[in-house]
Amino acid sequence: MSLLASTTPPSRSPAPAHHSRPGSLANFWKPWLCGLGLLTAVATSAAEYRAARSVHLGYPAPEGELFYQEMVVEQSVNGSYFMAAGWNTGYFGIQQLDSATNKVVIFSVWDPTKGDDPKEVRTEDRVELLHTGPGVRIKRFGGEGTGGQCMAPFPWQLGETNRFLIRGEVQTNKTAYSAYVWQPREQSWWHLATFRTRTGGDPLKGYYSFVEDFRRDGHSVQETRRARFRNGWVRLPKGDWVSLTRARFTGSGAEWEDPNRIDGGPVGDGFFLATGGDLKASRAVNSRIDLGPPVVLPELPVTPR
Repeated sequence: MSLLASTTPPSRSPAPAHHSRPGSLANFWKPWLCGLGLLTAVATSAAEYRAARSVHLGYPAPEGELFYQEMVVEQSVNGSYFMAAGWNTGYFGIQQLDSATNKVVIFSVWDPTKGDDPKEVRTEDRVELLHTGPGVRIKRFGGEGTGGQCMAPFPWQLGETNRFLIRGEVQTNKTAYSAYVWQPREQSWWHLATFRTRTGGDPLKGYYSFVEDFRRDGHSVQETRRARFRNGWVRLPKGDWVSLTRARFTGSGAEWEDPNRIDGGPVGDGFFLATGGDLKASRAVNSRIDLGPPVVLPELPVTPR
C-alpha cells in the first residue's frame, strides 16, 4: 500500500469533483442535477462559446459491488473524453488527447476532502494506491478536486466496443475501487489499478456516463463527439445483477458552453450521447430514456456469485 505523493496538478485532471458526488440514491436526481450545475446555460453569443456542452446519462440503480459498461465511440476529435463508468467517488473512460493516435484510458478516484490543491490534503486523507498494473502511470491530480489518477496509452478505435469494469470492495470505513479494461487485441482483461478512499463504508452508487469537450478553444464547439453506451450492469452485494435499461439525459450549464448543439437518446439496444458540431437535440434535457429488455450478461474478469 502507498499513499500517493503530491505532484503538480496535471493539465487535464478529472471533471469537477462535484460532477460525480450525487449523494444518497434516495435523493439521486435532485443533488445530481443541482450539484453538477445542470442548469440552463446563460445566453451567450455563438462567437463567445469556448466549448461544446458536456452531456451525461445518469443510471438509477441500487448500491452494488460491480459496475460493468460497454461503450462505442462513433465520432471523436482532439480534446475529447468519453467517460463510460462513473460513480459517486470517481470515474473511468477513454480520451483522445492532441492527435488521433494519442489516446489513453483513464481511471480516477477522489480524496474524501474539499479543495483543489493536492499539496494541502493531509497524508491520512489521500487516496491510497493498492495495485498498479503494468504499463500505467499513477499520479496525484488537482485543480478540479483532488485524488489519485491512473492513465495509460490505449489505442481505442472508432466503431470498436470498449468494455469497462469497476469493482468496489468495502473495507471498514473505506472502499477499494479496482478498474479493469478489456484489451481486444490481446483478448484479455487489464487490471489497471486499485485505489482506496474513505467513504464511510459505502459500496458503489451514483452510476453515470458522459461525453466532454475538454479542449475548449472556441473551435472545438464546431466539432462533433458521439458515443454509444450499452449492456450496462450492476452486481448487488447479494450477487443479483441489475441491468441499466433506464437513464436520465442531462447537460452541463457553464455559460461558455454552447447549450444547443447536443443530443442523446436510445439507439438500438443502448443509449447515445453527442455534443458539438451541427447537432440539434432530439429530446429535452433532463428527460428520461427507457430501453427494452437487457442483453445477455457478458463474461467478466471476476467470478459472479
